[in-house]
Amino acid sequence: MSLRDATSDRERRDLVTHQVMDESRLIRFVAAPDGSVAPDLGRKLPGRGMWVAADRASVEMASKKNLFSRSAKTRLNASADLAATVETLLFRRCLDQLGLARREGVLISGFEKSAAAIRAGKAAWVIEASDGSSDGRGKLLALARHQTAKVCGMFSADDLSLALGLENAIHAVLLHGGRADRWTVEVERLAGFRPLRPSEWDQDGPQRGTETGHGSLSPESGGAAASGSDEDPGHEPPGAFGGRGSGS
Repeated sequence: MSLRDATSDRERRDLVTHQVMDESRLIRFVAAPDGSVAPDLGRKLPGRGMWVAADRASVEMASKKNLFSRSAKTRLNASADLAATVETLLFRRCLDQLGLARREGVLISGFEKSAAAIRAGKAAWVIEASDGSSDGRGKLLALARHQTAKVCGMFSADDLSLALGLENAIHAVLLHGGRADRWTVEVERLAGFRPLRPSEWDQDGPQRGTETGHGSLSPESGGAAASGSDEDPGHEPPGAFGGRGSGS
């Protein structure tokens, strides 16, 4: 059972707005033995849970207005960087789950394999390194627009490489299934603290990297871009766009 399935029929009240919402949209906090406020992202720590909407503004407001103390009916110390701590923990959880997905065989990497999975409608998420080449990324995102796959660009190539145990990881696809459902819950919570994709990606344009007449890739082409490498469909010189090519 996925985390989303496990929480889909449970609702909690947000400390800030008092709105009742699904647990998957909230962060659980508990009172630590030292009187501090501890995030409980896995919802496993003992104690009475205090629930806050999964976004930076809500966590900061709960800290600023001492809402944790009011809820617990005792004095609690919510650190000034509590929202940053939650973001860091969610960031790590998302990367850890990608590593698990690769070991389970439900995450594939590399431009060619990613393109094939997207074209076949198997991709739940297209995960692109935030500092990867706009050319290779543009081709895969063009394919994704014809499918139901969601797109994530939160992680750098170094982040992805470390999590997946690969060298220069740039393109990845998380396949439909239970692992993708669990990851969706985590990454959507993380999206309340940092953008799901860099704003500069919107400046690439819908067909960036596909209009030059060579190296084009479209859903109708039935194949990947012609290039000197299976993993690099682009034609940018080394060091372009933050020094990253279109690696694995």
